[in-house]
Amino acid sequence: MSKYAQGTYQILNPEKYAGKKLPYYRSSWENSFCRFCDNNPAIIQWSSESIMIPYVNPFTGKKTIYIPDFFIVYMNKKGQRKGEVIEVKPFSQVAMENTKSMRDKASVALNTAKWTAARAWCKSQGVTFRIVTEFDIYHTGPKKKGPKKKR
Repeated sequence: MSKYAQGTYQILNPEKYAGKKLPYYRSSWENSFCRFCDNNPAIIQWSSESIMIPYVNPFTGKKTIYIPDFFIVYMNKKGQRKGEVIEVKPFSQVAMENTKSMRDKASVALNTAKWTAARAWCKSQGVTFRIVTEFDIYHTGPKKKGPKKKR
């Protein structure tokens, strides 16, 4: 039995969902992100686990497949249509400086290989790659420094 929330997300706006199978969430964070995609008016289309990206596993040296959590198409503030591949991950598994355990370090090493392949794939497709953590979903934690606003 898993200690994480898991299940099939019940889509409220099926006209926006572009996946071939119902979205399956593997954590409460992914469930929250499904709700965000389903209900956000700026998101035109979204799908769950719909893209397969080849990469080399750094531990085994074998070619394998990375399946990112989400793909979204949205209209930005300038009215431009944008596509993004989204991976939902704990902050502790995003960068080595965030790790606390050997397990987290191994996760970061594996994730780095996956995300390097994902960034290259996204660039070839004209879309972007984004990692979303609990801080992004729940608007908590370290503040990201952005450009200063002009007055």
